[in-house]
Amino acid sequence: MTEDDGHFGERIAAGYDADTAEMVESPEFADQLDLLAELAGDGQALELAIGTGRVAVPLAGRGVRVSGIELSRAMLEKLRAKPGGGDPSIAVAIGDMRTTRIDPVGGFTLVYLVFNTIGNVTSQQGQVDVFRNAAAHLAPGGRFLIETGVPSLRRMPPGDRFVVFDRSDEHVGVDEYDPATQRAWSHHVTREPDGTTSWSSLPFRYVWPSELDLMAMLAGLELEDRWAGWDRSPFTSDSGSHVSVWQKPPAA
Repeated sequence: MTEDDGHFGERIAAGYDADTAEMVESPEFADQLDLLAELAGDGQALELAIGTGRVAVPLAGRGVRVSGIELSRAMLEKLRAKPGGGDPSIAVAIGDMRTTRIDPVGGFTLVYLVFNTIGNVTSQQGQVDVFRNAAAHLAPGGRFLIETGVPSLRRMPPGDRFVVFDRSDEHVGVDEYDPATQRAWSHHVTREPDGTTSWSSLPFRYVWPSELDLMAMLAGLELEDRWAGWDRSPFTSDSGSHVSVWQKPPAA
């Protein structure tokens, strides 16, 4: 893995589509594509952290014009190798989603960032910069969508730092939280197909929905909708995740 790949180098990229296959096969994935296509409308969509094209390729297959920004060359190589991923109409700029620009700047009807990826930006300032970059790409009236989890701090007894979020014969996942800094680490122990065991740890910064709303305000965006999931079910105090949409004010 090179520094430019962040934490998504060759090893992660090689197994990424297999690891997320259940998500693609779930009924919720159709809901996801439906909502993104609806928000994009007749305009163009920009995916921040487009990765292997898990979302972008089928969305483009629905007739949506999709572009992307991606930090990891290893992930982008996987996108280009899959059916539909080599389509030159899916333009991708290699770079940091906090600062990298892709044409048409100011011309997208939808910018989206899914699967908890806002947390991969591990500082508050960096997350604010993501919002500002998204807003810069949006046309007046355009929308910025984020899918991310709600921090699981309510599940921790006082003094604890760890929450087990997945446990099976093949995988154990544990999130470690530091409430004083909002820094966290996602630890994974995985049994590989050859019987060996691998371990990985990914740092992230958890962020509350209300904090995201403030970041949106700083970027000149206004909250339009928030749901508990892609099926647009109501967001409540017990929701473990949310899909939130902010809008850039229409031109006067």
